Amino acid sequence: MQLSVVVPCYNEENGLDALRRRIVAACQTCAADDYEIVLVNDGSSDRTWDVMARFSAQDPRVVAVNLSRNHGHQLALSAGLSLARGDRVFIIDADLQDPPELLGEMMARMDAGADVVYGQRIERQGETRFKKLSAYLFYRVLDRLVDVSIPTDTGDFRLMSRRALDVLNAMPEHHRFIRGMVSWLGFRQEAVPYARAPRFADSSKYPLAKMIRFALDAITGFSIRPLRLASYLGFAVSLIALVMMLYALISYLLGNTVSGWTSMTLIILAVASVQFMLMGVIGEYLGRLYMESKRRPLYIIDEIRTSPSASRSQSI
Repeated sequence: MQLSVVVPCYNEENGLDALRRRIVAACQTCAADDYEIVLVNDGSSDRTWDVMARFSAQDPRVVAVNLSRNHGHQLALSAGLSLARGDRVFIIDADLQDPPELLGEMMARMDAGADVVYGQRIERQGETRFKKLSAYLFYRVLDRLVDVSIPTDTGDFRLMSRRALDVLNAMPEHHRFIRGMVSWLGFRQEAVPYARAPRFADSSKYPLAKMIRFALDAITGFSIRPLRLASYLGFAVSLIALVMMLYALISYLLGNTVSGWTSMTLIILAVASVQFMLMGVIGEYLGRLYMESKRRPLYIIDEIRTSPSASRSQSI
C-alpha cells in the first residue's frame, strides 16, 4: 500500500465529514486509490465513534479504531501508527488546523529523498494571545533544555517513510512526545512552512493542565538538564548556607549576635522550599522510571471496524 493517513480523534463528531472529504481529495490526487485512512477514537464522549463506524461501513479504505478509554493524544496516535500499513504515513489531527492539501508537497519532498517531512507553522490563525505566547515560549525553552534538536513551531503534522515509522514503533516508552521521538530518529528530515488555520469545529481539546503535562513529558523525555539544574541549585544553596554559618559564627565570637526568630524562620523556609523543588524534579524522573518498569501496554484497542469488502494483511 502506498499511503496511510493516521488521525487521532477526541470528540470531533462535528468536523469528521469535512475532514474525510478533504483527506480523500488529497489522497486521490497523490495516491489514486492506493491509500487507507486510519481513524482512532480516543474515548470520545460524543458520537465520534458512530461517525467513524459509518465511514468504515461505506468506504473500504477507512479503518475505524476504538480505544477502550481516553488514553491521550500521543497514545491514540501511537495506536494508529502501529496499525498503518502504507509505505508512507501521513499524520494529521482531526481539527483541520493543519491542511491535508499539503500532502502533495510533502510527497514530492519524500520522492526527492526525505524520510520525514514535517509542517512548520509560520502563522497561527484563530488562537488567543496566551496560546501563541505559551507556544512560542515552550518551543524556545524546549530547544535550550533538550539534548535532541527538535524543530521549533512544529506539531505531529508530518509525512513519514516506512523505515522511519518502523523504528518509531519499536520505541517502547509510555510518556511519549512523538515529535521529539521522530527528531531523535535522525534520517533526512525537511520542513514545509504553512499558516495554521483556526479549528474547523468545536474548541481546543488541550486545556492548560494538559499543555503543562505535555511540556513535562517533552522535557523529561529528552533531557536530564533539569536534574543537573537541581544539582546546581543544591550546590548553590549549600554555599549560601556555609557563608551564613561562617557569618553567624563570627558574629557570635564578636558578641554581635541578635536574638530573633524572623531571620531564622525565613532561612528555614527558603532552604526548605528549594529542597522541596529539587525533590519534585527528581520525583518526576523517578515516577517515569516506575511507570516504565511496569511494562504495561501503551494502549488497549477495544474494536476495529472495516468495510466487509476490505481485508487487512496483518493481525491485530
